[in-house]
Amino acid sequence: MAKKKKQSEHADKLAAEAAATPATKSPGKGAWRLMDKGSAIVAGLLAQRASVIAWRAVTGKKPPTSGRHPEVTTGEAVAWAVVGGAIIELVKVAVRRGTATYWVRSTGNLPPGMKPIVTVPKGNEKEPVLADPAPERASTKKKVSRRNRGR
Repeated sequence: MAKKKKQSEHADKLAAEAAATPATKSPGKGAWRLMDKGSAIVAGLLAQRASVIAWRAVTGKKPPTSGRHPEVTTGEAVAWAVVGGAIIELVKVAVRRGTATYWVRSTGNLPPGMKPIVTVPKGNEKEPVLADPAPERASTKKKVSRRNRGR
């Protein structure tokens, strides 16, 4: 009888622990990788369209499709590369940061593999100390044989 009572107490403890722990598992590394890769693809597609729209808004022309084409001036090709590249990177950063922010808000933790940025509180900074150069001694110069030549 005592054995059954201990077993039922143990079962009750396990049931209480199971009820206290959340039923769903927090998303892990695989979920973050999927979200990160997906956001990179979406950002690439959005960035390409955004750069074309910005180029048309500024110049009123289609963006150059090839920088090697003789009808495209060098200045126009360079401007397209700079403007297009900058807009593409800005869109990618905005989308990927948004994804990471969403992850933090939904899970309460940083994405897997991302470490928190550590800041040094004011007053704890250590000032660099300049080391005194070692005094040179001519008399303690090490003799080197021809065979090893100082190796």
